[in-house]
Amino acid sequence: MKLFVIGATGRTGLEIVQQAPARGHHVTAFVRSPESITLRNERLTVLKGNAIDENQLFKAMQSHDAVLSALGPREVFKPSSLLYDSAFATTRAMKRSGVERLVVLSAAAHFPGIPNRIVSFILRNHMRDSLRMEEVVQNSGLDWTIARPPRLTEQDYTTYRSREDAAPKMGFSLSRKAVAAFMLDAIEQKKHFHKIVGIAK
Repeated sequence: MKLFVIGATGRTGLEIVQQAPARGHHVTAFVRSPESITLRNERLTVLKGNAIDENQLFKAMQSHDAVLSALGPREVFKPSSLLYDSAFATTRAMKRSGVERLVVLSAAAHFPGIPNRIVSFILRNHMRDSLRMEEVVQNSGLDWTIARPPRLTEQDYTTYRSREDAAPKMGFSLSRKAVAAFMLDAIEQKKHFHKIVGIAK
């Protein structure tokens, strides 16, 4: 498949960009700073662009089979609308270009529960932005999946547990490699359409 990746220079995005070609997919990494991606692969194309510019996204994503967004906040404690703005531009560009499959990264802190409420309060600016992003995705009319992992780690494993509409029990962390694996699995296996999915170790 041809996969279009937004947020490819982030730590989770880089995992997607590394794993997808190894699975036989062709990947377009749409990034602000192409020099940040040092990986070289014949199945990888790196394009410079702005993730909140609908026209740039539209031109770049045509003829792709799916879009994956691993965008995260640049500064979690500062007010930002990056995730919302990107989701708005991305979904509009997808509708125009005929790409229907979208998998986006969000956060387990949106699930109910006291620990999540504490995290949501501490990271309230980021949580507000990511929740607005989720609303845009859910109302897009696309074939979307929203992945909600807990605290992300740099550990070296790709296994995960998943649960639709809820967090897996006792799931307190997950490796970025496993998040990338889940996002790619959801596309390859045609699973979790129109679902928010909790994922954890």
